[in-house]
Amino acid sequence: MRHTSWQGLQFGPGGAFVVGSAALVLTFFATGTPLPLYNDYRARLGISGADIALITVIYTATTAATLLFLGRLSDHLGRRPVGIAAMLSSVAGVVILMSAASLPMLILGRALQGVACGVVSSTLGSYVIETAPERPHWLPAVITGIGPVFAIPVGSLAAGVLVQYGPAPRVLAYGVAAGLLIACSGLLLLCPETAPTRSLSSAAQAIRPRLRVPHGLGRPLLVAGATLLATWSFGGFFQGFAPTLAADRLHTDNALLVAVAYASLQIPGPAGGSATGRLPHGFALRVGLGVFAAFSVLVAAATASGSFAGFVAASMIAGLGVGAASGGSMRGVLERTNSQDRASVLALVYLMAYLSAAIPGLISSRLAGHVSLVDITYGQATLVVVAAAVAWAASLCRTRPDPDPAADA
Repeated sequence: MRHTSWQGLQFGPGGAFVVGSAALVLTFFATGTPLPLYNDYRARLGISGADIALITVIYTATTAATLLFLGRLSDHLGRRPVGIAAMLSSVAGVVILMSAASLPMLILGRALQGVACGVVSSTLGSYVIETAPERPHWLPAVITGIGPVFAIPVGSLAAGVLVQYGPAPRVLAYGVAAGLLIACSGLLLLCPETAPTRSLSSAAQAIRPRLRVPHGLGRPLLVAGATLLATWSFGGFFQGFAPTLAADRLHTDNALLVAVAYASLQIPGPAGGSATGRLPHGFALRVGLGVFAAFSVLVAAATASGSFAGFVAASMIAGLGVGAASGGSMRGVLERTNSQDRASVLALVYLMAYLSAAIPGLISSRLAGHVSLVDITYGQATLVVVAAAVAWAASLCRTRPDPDPAADA
């Protein structure tokens, strides 16, 4: 009787897809909450813009390391328990950030959020794909490819509103994020498991770093890697430098406007991805890359002129290109990935993504004290153009047909 009652409380595949998608998005949503407070941290704790950029680099590097070591863990322990543990890591990070009184505390809080994002990228990303409805076919690619990138600026905007206009600005935004994460963790308990649970000894083997490109995925992953270098390097630059850009170049320290400056690149992504979701993935990729590369240069020009409106407008159009390019590259990978390789392939994709943000971000943070923000912005735009050109060229190469086993018999 108890078993029947428990089964009655469980979500079906449709509900599990919604909960899994929400859990994935909320983990990244929580990651966006500190951004509107960075200028407050600069003034209150005496840290510099380069320190803020370094915090972002540590967050992205931690996420990349987590993907490398824990990306396949849910294949052995199950999607739900690993996903819930990751969300609780994010809660711990939020609580530390809520009471941060020094640079090391900020780093620790962001590192815990990085662990959470690294785990949910492959774990809940796989869960979303495994519970997704058959139609529309592009939906799981958009959620896993664009959802995390979209959720961070939404979290930043929500926090910006609460910081600027709500009570207890250093507490309320973090409290809301923690509450949403805890509630979603509880809902995930009511969802069915999609990965068979294996032994703990096999799980211990899963944490050994192993990067493997499955047969037939070499070119799609090359295209995705170059696309990720273009999009995530620019997005990482926005996350690390948007507060400093807003204050020093765009002449505002309003917490909401700081969030708007950052979010303007990321928010339009899902619109670009869904608008091109019915197009062939290669065509959508190339259109998106062209738009993104052109308008990333205009973002740099607006930074140089100090125009807040021009910066936001150019960033939003560039963001549409990011959505189309990201969705197209992700569809190109997922269409050739079988279920056994799904978690490891997603871990590899997200590892490339976070390294694409971390390495250029580290270089930019070290340059921040020696060259101007305008020069750094133009440098980032140049990287976008070069990486987009590589992805564009690789996407035009013909894929060799897989060998016919019968021909060798």
